This record gives sequence, C-alpha cells and structure tokens, in this order.
Amino acid sequence: MTVVQIVNQQWMLENLGVDYFRNGDAIPQAETDEAWLLAGENKQPAWCYLENDKANGQKYGKLYNWYAVNDARGLAPEGWHVPTDLEWKMLSNQLGGEDFAGEKMKSSSGWNNQGNDSNSTGFTGLPGGCRGYDGDFHHVGSHGYWWSASENDESGAWVRRLDDSYPYLNRYHYHKENGFSIRCVRD
Repeated sequence: MTVVQIVNQQWMLENLGVDYFRNGDAIPQAETDEAWLLAGENKQPAWCYLENDKANGQKYGKLYNWYAVNDARGLAPEGWHVPTDLEWKMLSNQLGGEDFAGEKMKSSSGWNNQGNDSNSTGFTGLPGGCRGYDGDFHHVGSHGYWWSASENDESGAWVRRLDDSYPYLNRYHYHKENGFSIRCVRD
C-alpha cells in the first residue's frame, strides 16, 4: 500500500478497493441499478465498480454507499480509517483552504476541460465520478468524490469533491444511498 504524507497526515495514495469488511465479512456488490437501489432503500452496505466495469477498479478503486462506510465491521484496513469531516477540513486548511486545495490534490492527467492540475501534494485525486442513489453513473472525467465518516443528518453525510473547472476542494452533503470513492487516512 502506497502512502503519501501531506503535512501531518498520512493518506493512501489510491482510492479504496476492498470488497470485505475488516472482520472478513463480504461487502455485497451491487452490479445492477436495481441492486444498488435496493441496497440504499434497505440501508445496507454495497459497493460497485465505476460503470460496473471491473477494469475501472484498477484506476479508480470501488464506489461505496455510506452504509458501507458507517458499518461497525470496519471498511478501512487495520491501522486506517475513513476520514471524518474535520480531518478533510484540516487537510483543506493545511493546503490554503477550500479555494486552493483542489489544484494541489488533482492528478496531473485524466481530467476533462483542461482540469489537470499540479498534484503538488501527491494526493493524485482522479475524476472517478459517482453513482447516484438511482444507480446511474455520473461525472466520470469531470468530478472526483470522496466520503467522509461524518453524517450531516439522518439522510446525508459529508463528501469532498474536486471538479475539472475549478481549483477547489468543495464540501457537500449527499444522500447516503449515493456511491462515492473512499480515501483512507492513517489512525
């Protein structure tokens, strides 16, 4: 596992790609829109490959719903965890704030609309898009999304987003049924 040091935090260099919880239980794969929708309706953990294509797993890792993120069996490998909203905020602040952090975190290739940036931190944020609560895939090439471990309210949790048009690391809250990437930080 490759690690990148960004100021005082150690982050995984790649998006998470596990299909088992830390205790060895399998995380269900949702290969169809219907399976994804059902997992969300039942508030059950699920993962998928971007566009349900296994080849995308090599580059982008897996997309997870928030029920996988929040499962007590532990999604992150031993010694790691899904960053909280506060840890994402600390990272952003250390890189000059939300308005400037994105340009230092985006990969230097792979983005649409000349959205490639310096990647001066080594974070190598890729535009892996997302899966909507309805099962549709969106924004491949133009946006990268990462879950936090922090809820916003009963229906949503906090997410960080990079996009091809701006140098920002934006903070949003999305429905827990959506599918986003995960980047772990060391305990």
